[in-house]
Amino acid sequence: MSLLDVADHHLRTPVMAAKPIVFVVDDDISVRESLELLIRDQGWAPLLFASAREFIARKSVSVPSCVVLDVNLPDLSGLDLQQQISGASSISPIIFVTGYADIPMSVRAMKAGAVEFLSKPFDEDTIVEAIRSALHKSEMMLAQEIERGALRDRFAALSKREREVMALVVRGLMNKQVAGDLNISEITVKAHRGRVMRKMQARTFVGLVNMANELGMRTGSKA
Repeated sequence: MSLLDVADHHLRTPVMAAKPIVFVVDDDISVRESLELLIRDQGWAPLLFASAREFIARKSVSVPSCVVLDVNLPDLSGLDLQQQISGASSISPIIFVTGYADIPMSVRAMKAGAVEFLSKPFDEDTIVEAIRSALHKSEMMLAQEIERGALRDRFAALSKREREVMALVVRGLMNKQVAGDLNISEITVKAHRGRVMRKMQARTFVGLVNMANELGMRTGSKA
């Protein structure tokens, strides 16, 4: 089962059912207040910050979220803040808003992973649609992160020998070859292989290989 295959299941878990959060980072109080009303009207939860450092000091969340981020902030620029919070572990896509947009700036932001770059004053329908799209992306990212965590937990539950068998099997070795490499009987290999499939919740060998790829293991296939 791929990570995307489990997304719908995880979107129905209590964590994913929590109200989505929209972080607003802008030093203009009128912008913060107008966005707060707009966000609440859509049924999302707004959290407002007047500076980058206030936002950095926030508590982390494990619900779908996004960041509406002003480029020009008093302490740290929005682009610099983006560098700090973006990465493989980030589940909060960024929507940039600015009154001083230029093409190089927008290109830099989008290359760094921003999902939208809007100029002030922005149309309400446009910002709402951008937030909705960002939150949907966050939902998928969070579902994938949840599944990765569950996958790592299942792998950690394998015995040392089961991990050794799995490592060789996903590289494409036959049971007889695995038995020779580990100096155990072929029957024992089959028993370990069966337990690996059950514990990893892999329905097929291809599914097990996909899991191994997600775990960063060397495999004989990128299925």
